[in-house]
Amino acid sequence: MKWMKFRIKTVVDAEDLIISELYDRGLEGAQIEDRVPLSPLEKERMFVDIPPEPEADDGVAYLSFFVEMNADGFLDLDGERADQESVLSKIEEALSDVRDFMEIGEGTVTVSETEDVDWINNWKQYFHQFYIDDLLVIPSWEEVKPEDRDKKILHIDPGTAFGTGMHETTRLCIGEIKKYLTPETELLDVGTGSGILSILALMYGAKHAVGTDLDPCAVEAVAQNKEANGIADGAFDLLIGNIITEKEIQDKVGNECYDIVVANILADVLVPLTPVAVNCLKPGGVYITSGIIESKEETVRQAVEAAGLTVHEVNHLGEWVSVTARKN
Repeated sequence: MKWMKFRIKTVVDAEDLIISELYDRGLEGAQIEDRVPLSPLEKERMFVDIPPEPEADDGVAYLSFFVEMNADGFLDLDGERADQESVLSKIEEALSDVRDFMEIGEGTVTVSETEDVDWINNWKQYFHQFYIDDLLVIPSWEEVKPEDRDKKILHIDPGTAFGTGMHETTRLCIGEIKKYLTPETELLDVGTGSGILSILALMYGAKHAVGTDLDPCAVEAVAQNKEANGIADGAFDLLIGNIITEKEIQDKVGNECYDIVVANILADVLVPLTPVAVNCLKPGGVYITSGIIESKEETVRQAVEAAGLTVHEVNHLGEWVSVTARKN
């Protein structure tokens, strides 16, 4: 299936009104590109850190609308047959109407064709089996080779949740978990995503794991990955909610219950999380953090020390950092 893409150059302030005008003309589902800074809520729901110096908001925005192309080259606009010129005419009409009320910037339109892409699954072509130390990580859509069947294997499918094991931050966390793990370890995995860290901890001998996540997509991803790796339901429990702000989640997680708390989340979330994590740790428990870009290392370290923890290790991999501390 092919689509015709109509891309409008405008300004941020005009985004909503242009989208509304075009919706009324049968053009639905806008793709928005701008440099508006992320809100605190948007940052909270991200799973990796953002660049330390994002590009300044210049007020420019691009709105893209996609119209399905039929085999004969004509377009299907809201169930009606149309051509490129008629769609452009609708767009120009909408821009003219908005321009009567406010500044819209250039208001230029470019047209291109694009193939239909399965964005949910397209990334899989770049994700193949790989090693983390002695562990072979294999995505669910690849077969185990005969020569690998005697190795320690993690089957992983993140789905739409975060966590394949390929990212430096995940590798940093795995290395630290292996250092401090014992057969009696109770582990809390904040921002569990696909469940990869909890599942790995259980495979390496941890007694029990609890994961928390904001994203409901984690429910299906964790369930699939538990089944793929033979993890019993009672060995790994999942809670959906915000452990930082929701008392119900905090109560379910419990106080001083965990030997290890691990959090692979962006630095701006680690700062408010750390005092909560301290309450979850047993005396002598270990707090493992990553998802920290180098420029935020000192910020996280200060938050960890301010919470009364003693920093034991700071490790680097690429431009990413992990900070490991212990509760006194």
